[in-house]
Amino acid sequence: MTKPAFNVLLIEDDDVDAMVVERALCQLGCDYSLQRVKDGIEALEWLHENKSKRPFITLLDLNMPRMGGLEMLEKVRQDESLQDLPVFVLTTSNSPKEVAASYRLNVAGYFSKTSLGQGFQSLSDLLVKYWQLAELPR
Repeated sequence: MTKPAFNVLLIEDDDVDAMVVERALCQLGCDYSLQRVKDGIEALEWLHENKSKRPFITLLDLNMPRMGGLEMLEKVRQDESLQDLPVFVLTTSNSPKEVAASYRLNVAGYFSKTSLGQGFQSLSDLLVKYWQLAELPR
């Protein structure tokens, strides 16, 4: 069975953080597609409209306008067609409450932007390894 495409959905309202993530992915040297949306509402709309382009990895910021990450994640987990979506939280918050709430909603990992530093390269490397090794429902 062939590996699904390395499709990444980035849910991030900050343009600078989005550019840093994109730059880190570009440096990986593998084929990927990146779709960026700026809040939870836009993410849910995109996921429902683009079922055939379902992301292999979703990177979710928590602090966004209109609909924040935890609220969006709750809706994803309640939606039968999306509930198994692999989601990694990538946020500025390192609040123990938000970490715990995220894991209760079955995130694959929680990463603080401040602990990653400027490059995000280590996170990109981890995500590619995840893509290469993980078996996910199709």
